[in-house]
Amino acid sequence: VSVNLSAQQLRQGNLISLVRQVLEETELPPCLLELELTESLLLDNVESVISTCQQLRSLGVKLAIDDFGTGYSSLSYLKRFPVHYVKIDQTFIRDISTNSEDAAITRAIIAMAHGLELKVVAEGVETQAQMDFLKAQHCDELQGYLISEPVPAAAFSQLLREQKATA
Repeated sequence: VSVNLSAQQLRQGNLISLVRQVLEETELPPCLLELELTESLLLDNVESVISTCQQLRSLGVKLAIDDFGTGYSSLSYLKRFPVHYVKIDQTFIRDISTNSEDAAITRAIIAMAHGLELKVVAEGVETQAQMDFLKAQHCDELQGYLISEPVPAAAFSQLLREQKATA
């Protein structure tokens, strides 16, 4: 389960206890929860955010930098944040088959993230050509309409039940 965090949620100071409570109430294993933080969110009160991320990680929760490459990227900060994933923003993915700059940036992000032992998720994958490019670059995960269009919560629950029944 991936959840986007807002700056307000980070600033309130009760995020760790809230996450603990939700995990207990839902009985969701912490390793199945991924919290997504945007780059700009990470750069707001850096030391506090790093501490919060370390506490979340110690709970077993996965952390991702969402929309990577669109904010005020600081590579010196990237190595300090205890995250698991970097999510490449769809603005770079959209034209990777036809735009050499987007392709180069995407290749560089994947190589850099892997060098830091982070997984890479490409957002907004809509074509086979995009998927082929990303697979050739060893991108770890893909999101987008090529994989699945948005699904209403009830239909998603049904899909999970059906998948569980066949497993």
